[in-house]
Amino acid sequence: MNVIEAVSLSKIYHRSRTQALSDITLTIGRGEIFTLLGRNGAGKTTFLRIAATQLMPSKGRISVLGHDVRDEPLQIRSKIAVVPQEGSTIGPLTPWDHVYLTLLARGMSRNQAHERSEKTIERLELTEYRNQPADSLSGGLKQRVRVAMAVATDAELIFLDEPTLGLDAVTRRRIWGVLNEIQKEGRSILLTTHYIDEAEILSNNVAIIDHGKMVLSGSPAELLRNVKEHVRVDIVGSTFSEEELNNYGRVVKLAERFRVLTDDRLGRELADEALKRGSDVGLARVSLEDLFVDLVGRAEE
Repeated sequence: MNVIEAVSLSKIYHRSRTQALSDITLTIGRGEIFTLLGRNGAGKTTFLRIAATQLMPSKGRISVLGHDVRDEPLQIRSKIAVVPQEGSTIGPLTPWDHVYLTLLARGMSRNQAHERSEKTIERLELTEYRNQPADSLSGGLKQRVRVAMAVATDAELIFLDEPTLGLDAVTRRRIWGVLNEIQKEGRSILLTTHYIDEAEILSNNVAIIDHGKMVLSGSPAELLRNVKEHVRVDIVGSTFSEEELNNYGRVVKLAERFRVLTDDRLGRELADEALKRGSDVGLARVSLEDLFVDLVGRAEE
């Protein structure tokens, strides 16, 4: 059974007359990490909130874990956990309190909640902060507490809305590791992010959303087949003219550098020539970022 099935889903905020989602159709399989990737305001959070029964769709239909969002929200809520983008912790409560009380509220026995809280605090590397009031914690630690509250539950499906927003690189990777562990347990995750590396590293499948519309979806490998070039060459301190670089491939200007999207042979030739001219050079395979910028840029035009 799929954990989420959405067909022609649309959402209009009537007060502002904003079309947040337009005709979104997607399926999320059990046991996968599915990522909605898009810029701020693309519609990712709106989709997540509808699937989590916090918003009603304007048109279309969506079922979560076999239950219709409109008709059976209570059956859905007992099986999911949500980490909202703008969630908060309660000042005087400790990380351990937050996790333990969440589990009690979901109906676990005291013994079971205690055992799970201990494991989760250790899992999120919160042990040294377990007894500190949340008010005294950094933003990154508070976010780890919020993730811990969801991870500790027995939810079949976890919704994570920009879970690593503003976190440092080390903390982001800690959370990525925990999400991979959750997936291995057979649970499913719907993730929203505008961090392209996060989507590429974590996801079984990705849907790129822009201005409320589905631009493209598939596994990261499938999505990359939409980029005709195979490699990218980044050149800093270039002595090349843009016209000269056009002979090697498609040129993208990035701040103080040029990026050339091309094939393997021309990529190596360009990298060698740039080194001879004293430029700093980076040679790599094209990434989801290259596809994302290309697609979103075209949509913007």
